[in-house]
Amino acid sequence: MISNSQCDSGISFVGCGSSTPQKIINNDQLGQRVDTNNEWIQSRTGISERRVIGDNESLIDLATDAALKAIRMANWDVKTIDLIILATSTPEDLFGSAPKIQSNLEASNAVAFDLTAACSGFLFALVTASQYLISGSMKRVVVIGADQLSKWVDWDDRKTCVLFGDGAGAVAIETSGEKNGLIGYDMKSDGSKGGCLNLSQANTFLDLVQGATHQKGEYLPIKMEGKEVYKFAVKEVPIILGELLDKYKIDSESIDWLLLHQANQRILDAVASRFSIPSEKVLSNLKDYGNTSAATIPLMLDEAVRGQRIKSGDLVACSGFGAGLSWGAALFYWHGPY
Repeated sequence: MISNSQCDSGISFVGCGSSTPQKIINNDQLGQRVDTNNEWIQSRTGISERRVIGDNESLIDLATDAALKAIRMANWDVKTIDLIILATSTPEDLFGSAPKIQSNLEASNAVAFDLTAACSGFLFALVTASQYLISGSMKRVVVIGADQLSKWVDWDDRKTCVLFGDGAGAVAIETSGEKNGLIGYDMKSDGSKGGCLNLSQANTFLDLVQGATHQKGEYLPIKMEGKEVYKFAVKEVPIILGELLDKYKIDSESIDWLLLHQANQRILDAVASRFSIPSEKVLSNLKDYGNTSAATIPLMLDEAVRGQRIKSGDLVACSGFGAGLSWGAALFYWHGPY
């Protein structure tokens, strides 16, 4: 378990942005490929449609666009950005896609790197970025969550293909001497349950020279034990959020918005019910995008901010959870311009 004490330095959330592919695949269209239908998918997941990156799009382009929107909202000069973290499990380059985004943004003074924690990735990257700001070593950071799970879904497996989509979201955060946006956080991992949700390498070996082989670099489709992941989420997310609220002596009635990883509407409803949070305070866009992994939280945040639901000064309770298994929570105030 990793957790923080009350931050000495202020952190301010000042910008957000998102970007999604143009191509929409609805439930009825999926029903033309696998044995499923709109009612079956909606009743079990809450998903109506998802976005899929097409021939003339790329994950790096989406991530760059989302980051640029966050930077513009923050009214930053790109040369003042110190760090760019890309949370993704589906990089276009296994050596890292964040430096390409840095180049696209022309943020020449920023260091850039990838962070992989699947559906918990954005929250883990946000916490990582906050440490650079708290220490005083950096002043402005862009955190991006972006994934292209359509590359790794078995589109003939109705148990998983209905769940996932592609997208990108980003936030701009900076040090602040006046406002402490990040109240607290907690992060956890349990690798003993990693087999419940994974995207594993294929064990394919080819001849190299006489008496020796080499492993071919390729991965299997996403594998998920849906019932186990559901039970994990509805148990652990309320616990970690409850502990965080207790630690900072915040009652659930004070929460303006509940912002969870968008995996399944039943999970969102179960967590909200645990804290008696009314449905109008539960942020959800799952029906439009499906599970976009590391992108779900910043994508939902951006829609809520630009839709003038989340306003400056609002308290957000946030949780990410997924493969690893990993999960985390954070409490923060939105201080952006909207």
